[in-house]
Amino acid sequence: MEISSLSQLFFSCTLSIFYITSFTDVVYSQCLHDQKTLLFEFKAELKFNSSYSRKLVHWNPNEDCCSWKGVECDGAGHVISLELDDEGISGRIENSSTLFSLKYLKKLNLAYNNFSGVQIPKRIHNLTHLTHLNLSYARFGGQFPIEISLMRRVVSLDLSSTFIDYLEIPNLSMLIQNLTRLRELYLDNVEISSQRTEWCEIISSSLPDLRKLSLRNCNISGPLDHSLSKLRSLSVLRLDYNNLSTTVPNFFANFSKGTFPEMIFQVPTLETLDLSDNMLLSGTIPQLHQIGSFRTIVLASTNFAGSLPDSISNLTMLSYMDLSRCKFTGPIPSSLVNLKELRYMDLRSNNLTGSLSSMYFDGDSNLFYVNLWNNSISGEIPQSLFRLPLLQQLILSNNKFSGQITGEIPSWIWDIGKLQFLNLSFNLLLDLEKPYHFPSDLYLLDLHSNLLRGELPLPPAGALYVDYSNNNFEKSIPHDIGSSISFVSFLSLANNNFSGAIPTSFCNATRLEVLDLSNNNLSGGIPRCLVNNIHNLEVLNLGRNNISGNIPDTFPISCSLNTLDLSENNLSGNIPLSLANCKSLEVLNVGNNNINDSFPCMLSSNLHILVLRSNRFHGEVRCHESWPYLQIIDIASNNFSGYLYPRSFLSWGAMMRDNDAQLSLNYLQFVSLSWNNMYYQNKVRVTFKGLEMELVKILMAFKIIDFSCNNFQGEILDAIGDLNFLYVLNLSHNNLIGKIPKSVGNLTQLESLDLSMNQLTGEIPGELAGLTFLSVLNLSYNKLAGMIPKGRQLQTFSAASFDGNIGLCDLPLNRSCNNNKERSGASPKFKNEQWHKKNEIHWEYVSVALGFVVGLGSYLWLLWCCQSLRQKIFYKIDNVLAKVFDPQDRRKRHGRRLVRDQVIRRG
Repeated sequence: MEISSLSQLFFSCTLSIFYITSFTDVVYSQCLHDQKTLLFEFKAELKFNSSYSRKLVHWNPNEDCCSWKGVECDGAGHVISLELDDEGISGRIENSSTLFSLKYLKKLNLAYNNFSGVQIPKRIHNLTHLTHLNLSYARFGGQFPIEISLMRRVVSLDLSSTFIDYLEIPNLSMLIQNLTRLRELYLDNVEISSQRTEWCEIISSSLPDLRKLSLRNCNISGPLDHSLSKLRSLSVLRLDYNNLSTTVPNFFANFSKGTFPEMIFQVPTLETLDLSDNMLLSGTIPQLHQIGSFRTIVLASTNFAGSLPDSISNLTMLSYMDLSRCKFTGPIPSSLVNLKELRYMDLRSNNLTGSLSSMYFDGDSNLFYVNLWNNSISGEIPQSLFRLPLLQQLILSNNKFSGQITGEIPSWIWDIGKLQFLNLSFNLLLDLEKPYHFPSDLYLLDLHSNLLRGELPLPPAGALYVDYSNNNFEKSIPHDIGSSISFVSFLSLANNNFSGAIPTSFCNATRLEVLDLSNNNLSGGIPRCLVNNIHNLEVLNLGRNNISGNIPDTFPISCSLNTLDLSENNLSGNIPLSLANCKSLEVLNVGNNNINDSFPCMLSSNLHILVLRSNRFHGEVRCHESWPYLQIIDIASNNFSGYLYPRSFLSWGAMMRDNDAQLSLNYLQFVSLSWNNMYYQNKVRVTFKGLEMELVKILMAFKIIDFSCNNFQGEILDAIGDLNFLYVLNLSHNNLIGKIPKSVGNLTQLESLDLSMNQLTGEIPGELAGLTFLSVLNLSYNKLAGMIPKGRQLQTFSAASFDGNIGLCDLPLNRSCNNNKERSGASPKFKNEQWHKKNEIHWEYVSVALGFVVGLGSYLWLLWCCQSLRQKIFYKIDNVLAKVFDPQDRRKRHGRRLVRDQVIRRG
């Protein structure tokens, strides 16, 4: 009984304590009034997008602030955590902000907002209890406030920046020297000012317990210093996108051997190593021992080389391996079969050889991604690869399987459990073994660039991306194909042998973004619904077929077309006016048809490429609209006439540039596919340097004007010289007159100039001699005259470049020039110097002549005015003349001279 009473007493006390504790927790977890006030004042200071916000917009003053989204309190009701990441906050946080009065705050997250490049407020150090600070990608700018170094309790610091804002740390040592408790440091995209290995020494000496370090794209350079080996707790190290120019050192974790440190894998806590995108980083992977912690290794886009060791299988927990775009050689080790946790394997773009053993891939594998693209692997593809139960993406293209994969695509390939991505392009496949049934989960099927033949296999029902281009498929496209491509956004059947009409069922594929049926034998007309129904269509390429009729005038107001290629068909009629609805149109190619229309001035101002060549276009090229992005315009071989108007040329802003502008080496790429960030690369045929060629990759810097073979008249405008980004200018076979403008000398990037077969007169301007990139020049069959200018380029061209100009002379022609022509044919600089020399006044001669005239005039004036002087002078002159011309007197003088000489000799 006593025991029972004691038990009840104990139970009652315990229960009372529990209730009291519970009640106390409830009381003290309520938000304190001053904390709620501070939070509301802070919210009032912020500018944020209420339609985007998921937390701030829901803060209700009638509710407990500790229950607000993004807010966490301690048991006493103090706010200890504020998570306001990705809230659409903009503007700035002042140093006077009430945020810094939340003195109990331990965690602050303002990541992924927009503070417009302002500096991080200095008063942030007032938050002395902070342990976690995340200001990443919040668009802060300038220098880090050194006051951050006073936050001694911080264990996690993320100050990563965006590429837009320039955020820098001028003194890394001062920033982190007091942050000795720091375990995680993220400074991605931050400019770190340090000399070579200095950053290594600073971090390793100040942060000995660091576990995670990410310095992506921080502009750090030099070798990795030995001091980093002190970071014994390091589990994540990211140094990608820097300027490291060294082998990976052998000091990590006291290494002593190898260029790539073998012992780096022995660090007991190391789970992730990412050194990718350091193009100057080199090393090899040595023999490895049994390791249980390593899960991720990324060495992509480095100069790592050598073979992959069999001992890589000792990384038993490895789940993610990206060794792509390196220089690894030799076979793929068969021991990979032991990596049971491996899910992602990317070995593309190496020099791997040998064959794939069937034992590489067994049924217990967890692989869902395998990429062996662009190697030299040969032999047969093992069937075990296709039996992997979780496989989703398989890329084997650009290899040498059996001298590339040959024969049939076996039917068992479709039995792969969860196959989602299959790329067998660039091989020698001939057929698909029947019966074939595509997996329901397959969303990408890429079989392009093989030898596949026969009828077209209908794509899988759920496919998003289907590429059958560059094969030998024939007969007609199945009439019901539209029902099989309901979800497809990219479909290419280009470069096959399809014939017959374009099925109208394509109009049912309303999700199509890219449809490429080019280079086949398709006939009939363009279905009207094709351009009217598919509102998402961005690329329509029907070029190089036998399609006839008119282009449908049914382009809707919602037209999304970016590229329309109808070239090399038998189309007639007009360019439809409704094409003006396609405001995003960047490429229009209707070349080599029978279209009879005037110049389509109504086209989108976003045009980059316009090809109208070899049709029956006519009239003037005179538009009020401008095309500031136009870089290729080819209207050759039509019936255009009239003058070349300056407004047209001066509106093509992309063909101009400032003198200090940088040339863009980026390719013109079109249409990012919404589901996978892929793009469609346009092609265009142009006449370049006298040859017709197909441009597959079009540089943004590549500019062409081809107005040849028309009936343009009048003079070539001086305004042509403003297009100083031009690569090709062809105005040949027209009726142009007048002189070649000197402004052509401003076209400093010009590589090809053709003005042949016109009525041009005058001299070749000497400015042409300064076009150092010019490799093709044709001025033949005009009425040019004078001397061909001297220069580094013009004398390198053959005489054919100047034929048919009777008045031209000098090299490379066999006609010499006389002096007048030589002067007239000289360059402007030479002419100017000659003119100055010819007209220069020689003052020394002028002064002598002037002195003579003045002296003679004074003497004659005295003779005229003084008669006595005149008589004396005339008398003296008479005596002189008498002595000169009297022979007797002359003989007497001669005799006296002989006597004198004899006396002298005798003496």
